[in-house]
Amino acid sequence: MRTIEFTESAFNDIDNGFWFYEGQREGLGSYFESSIMADIRALHIHAGVHQIHFGRYFRKVARRFPWSIYYQIDEDVIRIYAVIDDRRDPSWVNEQLN
Repeated sequence: MRTIEFTESAFNDIDNGFWFYEGQREGLGSYFESSIMADIRALHIHAGVHQIHFGRYFRKVARRFPWSIYYQIDEDVIRIYAVIDDRRDPSWVNEQLN
């Protein structure tokens, strides 16, 4: 079975998203975090079927929020590199991933 690992940057992305949505409405941050984590857990089944972006990262679009999960697969490890708001400038996203 594949394992999922996070970079520190990916954890920070999720935390920043939590606080952004929590500032919009109390409880929305928790809903964001649980939704993103459900999307990430789904990678156990669907990892590798997503389109490649920036030449080396698979990109899974989140189901409930306008965010994307950028990951790579190394044998039995799915490594999450970033969880980024889709409304960001693509050149900024590219810089963050490199």
